[in-house]
This record gives sequence, structure tokens and C-alpha cells, in this order.
Amino acid sequence: MLNPFPIIKTKSLLLRQFSEADLENVFLGLSHPDVIRYYGIHYDTLEATKTQMIWFSNLEKTGTGLWWAICDLNNQRFFGAGGFNNVHKDFRKAEIGFWLMPPFWGQGIMKEAMPLICQYGFEKMGLHRIEGFVETENQHCKKAISKIGFEYEGTMRDCETKNGRYISLDIYAKINDG
Repeated sequence: MLNPFPIIKTKSLLLRQFSEADLENVFLGLSHPDVIRYYGIHYDTLEATKTQMIWFSNLEKTGTGLWWAICDLNNQRFFGAGGFNNVHKDFRKAEIGFWLMPPFWGQGIMKEAMPLICQYGFEKMGLHRIEGFVETENQHCKKAISKIGFEYEGTMRDCETKNGRYISLDIYAKINDG
């Protein structure tokens, strides 16, 4: 477990560790049909959402990832989450992920937060490569990830199933050139 947890601040955002007080917001996000449409998981109850909160905590404890709660600078409004999972220390790579509550879409929050998360991954975690796997149909995410410097590398066709049908994933990556 990282002690202290790495807090990241921007001119208008606070990226901090998740707490039990975030349970309801995580549930609201990961039960919202517009958020979960392209996200890999969803929850139907607050109780079930505790699984996600444990996942966030376990990533940090095991060193397999690190996720931040994304809030306003005063920690009054919860916007969403972002971070790393599937960290491979031997290969110095990780997968990036993020989601935002729909009222905050299109406000530049991810454009402000994600470069700093990537910077943390490169500088503090020693990553060389950060990967993003985006459902081919998710045009908004593909546009957003391209804006923060990720390059499209290809498509894995029909590589997973979701809701009883095959889906394809576009692969994006950012390499630490520094």
C-alpha cells in the first residue's frame, strides 16, 4: 500500500484515494446506462458496488494498479475515476482506464486529469508503455484518448463478448519517450 497515497492536483481538479464515502458516487456512475454502455462492469445495488471499492483498494495493495477518485479542487463534487490496472512490472506497462459521470462529459476534465495520471505512471511507477483498450463503437472515448497523446495501433476484432455478442477493441498506446 502506498503511504501516503499519491494525491494529484491540477488547477481545478483533485485526484485522490477512494474512501468509503465515495460508495454512492461510484454506484451512481457504474450503474448509469450511459457510463456502463462501454465500460466493462456495472452494478445494480450499493451493496454490489462494494466489490468495486475493494478492487480499487486491492490494486494499490498488490501493486497491480492505482486508481484515483477525480473531484473538484475543494473535494465537494465527485466527477469520476481514472487510473491504471494490469500493471506488468517486468514489461513496464499498464492499462489505463477512466469514466466520468455524464453531467461532466465534454468539460475537459479528462483532458486535464489523464495527462497527469500518465505522467505519474511514467515518472513514479517507471512505466514505459500505457495502453488503452477501447470498444470500437465508443467514438467519444477514442476521440478523447487521441487528444491526450495516445496513438491508435490496431483493432482486435471480435475478441470479447458483451451482452451476448462479440465486440471489437481498438488498441491505443502512449510510450514514454523521455
